[in-house]
Order: sequence, then C-alpha cells, then structure tokens
Amino acid sequence: MSFKIISHRGNITGSKPSRENNPDYILEAHRLGYEVEIDVWKLSDDWYLGHDEPEYLIEEDFLLKEDLWCHAKNLEALEGLLKLGVVCFWHENDKYTLTSNGVIWTFPGYPLCKKSICVMPRRYAEQFVDLSNCMGVCTDYPSEFKKFIRS
Repeated sequence: MSFKIISHRGNITGSKPSRENNPDYILEAHRLGYEVEIDVWKLSDDWYLGHDEPEYLIEEDFLLKEDLWCHAKNLEALEGLLKLGVVCFWHENDKYTLTSNGVIWTFPGYPLCKKSICVMPRRYAEQFVDLSNCMGVCTDYPSEFKKFIRS
C-alpha cells in the first residue's frame, strides 16, 4: 500500500476557507488524484457538506465516490454514513479516532503508528514529524507532500 496523501476539505496548496467543502472544490482535488477528507452533515433526509454548519446540499451519491474520508459532523450523519458503508469517522479533540475502515485518525502533535493518518502535520512545522511510521497525511498542502514523497 502506498503512502496516502489526503486533501483536507479539498485544499491543494493551502487553506482556502471560502472554498473548503464546496462540492466542485472537492471534485477538483479528486480529479487531481487526491483522496479527500470532507465534513458531512445529515438533516432529515438531506446531506450537506460544511465545516461549522451545513452549507452545501449534496446528493447521497456524492458520498459514494472512492477515496473520500467522511468526517461526520452530527450523529445523524455518522449513522447514515455507516449505513452507506463509506469511510467515515467522528472526532472533535480526541487524540486518536478509529475510522470505519480501521485506520487511526491521529490528532496533530500525537505519536503515530503504522495504521495512523497524521492530521495537519504542517501546522506543527516547528516540531519534526517522522512520517515513516504512519500510513499517510491529511493536509491543506497535499501538493507539497506529493513532491516530497516522490523525491
């Protein structure tokens, strides 16, 4: 299995809060070959993307795309995502969260293991993060990590 580089909310070259979780932005990152972490809400029978609140109404089929990591933002979303059988998880400030596919979503700054995704390693640039002991990263800068991994 190759090292996973996961785009955080569709970002490729840095945080762009006004575009994050926008379905077109997600698809753009996906077309570039990145796996993407998205923030998912469910209200009644409707699915939404958005970080702090449900912002973008989406069809359920959107969630069935390969290589999405769905961060459930409410209980209804978590329950619905599990029912759909997609890769999903719930966390707020937990040091470690187990995703539905058995991967450990590791909060920034905490020790990693072979089954870990290192979340936002650039945010802790003043600390050396040894990525040799994890299976990948979730970052706002996947293009930088892609260059680094190739060299």
